[in-house]
Amino acid sequence: MGTETTKTWVLDPTHSELTFKVKHMMITNVKGEFKNFSIDVEGDDFFKSQLAVSVDAESISTNNEDRDNHLKSADFFDVEKHKELTFKSTTFEHKEDDEYLLKGMLTIKGVSKEVKLEVEFGGINKDPWGNDKAGFSFTGKINRKDWGLNWNTALETGGVLVSEEVKISGEIQFTKQS
Repeated sequence: MGTETTKTWVLDPTHSELTFKVKHMMITNVKGEFKNFSIDVEGDDFFKSQLAVSVDAESISTNNEDRDNHLKSADFFDVEKHKELTFKSTTFEHKEDDEYLLKGMLTIKGVSKEVKLEVEFGGINKDPWGNDKAGFSFTGKINRKDWGLNWNTALETGGVLVSEEVKISGEIQFTKQS
């Protein structure tokens, strides 16, 4: 029988967010978020542990029901067939000060590609109830077409309705289990 490992750090969903923005009509950004996601830290040291992220594709929200439904359709995330997006880290490299480079495999609609995320480690602090909390911020860019999110339409004035580049970011807080 294998020994079960205790999770040292667990995601604090009330103080975490996973957001994205994409250019619309080449002039403004549309922002959105995935409201439901989980992150497993496989070990007690963030910088040496594999991170496994699971994102509920159905939880996408851009504050517009019609747009959200389009994003959930086969034109984009196809949530009927692909219930989740996943990320598994491969390396977590220290750059300087509190800055790190996190690399891993992002899987969307069954397609896996490596992504690089710039991470800032906010540090570890105790909350008013004596719990250790750890905070991270991250940013990155992906080309949605790399994962088969190809839908678009041309504008009369040239260019396209939706940019291929998607900026992703997050504010992540963990609580240490006692």
